[in-house]
Amino acid sequence: MGFEVYRIKAKSIYTKSRIPGVDYVINQYVGCQFACKYCYAKFVCKWKPYGEWGSWVEIKENAPELARKHVKGSVVMSSISDPYQPLEGKLKLTRRVLRYMDKRNELSILTKSPLILRDIDILKLFRSVEVGFTLNSFEGREKRLIEPLTPPQKSRINALKKLSDEEIKTYAFISPIIPHLTDVESIIRETRDLVDYYFFEILNLSASGKEFEALLRENFEESYKVMTVEKKFWDFVKELREMIQKLGVKTEGIEIHKRGWELIKP
Repeated sequence: MGFEVYRIKAKSIYTKSRIPGVDYVINQYVGCQFACKYCYAKFVCKWKPYGEWGSWVEIKENAPELARKHVKGSVVMSSISDPYQPLEGKLKLTRRVLRYMDKRNELSILTKSPLILRDIDILKLFRSVEVGFTLNSFEGREKRLIEPLTPPQKSRINALKKLSDEEIKTYAFISPIIPHLTDVESIIRETRDLVDYYFFEILNLSASGKEFEALLRENFEESYKVMTVEKKFWDFVKELREMIQKLGVKTEGIEIHKRGWELIKP
């Protein structure tokens, strides 16, 4: 699969958020080189006729200038890309956006890449900042099938440790939680001294798309059954909730997309 980069001039960079508790979302990139098979952001392909998800990235060239605008409240980076995907290593677009943002904003960044360590100096300038890493314990065959282009989980955990050592607030976004594939307990045991809190998200099978549903059904039949058989699914949620309670970690809750959207507290 080829890869294309599209450069545009955007009209704005801060978008009003629909995420509970978040005022704005910022996406200096649209699209993502990591091309995770389950990625929910692939819905943007409906409006971006560049090709299949993972084969292109749109760059908002004037994002740093637009980031100068003062907005009040909390800002999340990013919702339809990874701000530290491989292109960022060369372009430094995210770094330039951070440099020009109002440091009074409450900033939350979610990534899968240790490249964020490069920008610790700028992150420390913000009055309130937190960094989350997506963790899911996929390794070997699972990782090759589900998210082959992402940094290894070990490197993400090492980055969390470095951020924690620098006294930057951190969290673990354990997602997607797929029955029999995501070892939630081992992730918690490995990271509980490195993060301030956890957020758990069970796979949204519908948003992951028909291709990923077929991949799951063909390669991980037991996981697919739990995700699609009502009783098995809610038994799994109950067991997950009990395990999190037993471990006693601080969490924002478990996000579930089954009958609409639910956020349950362990």
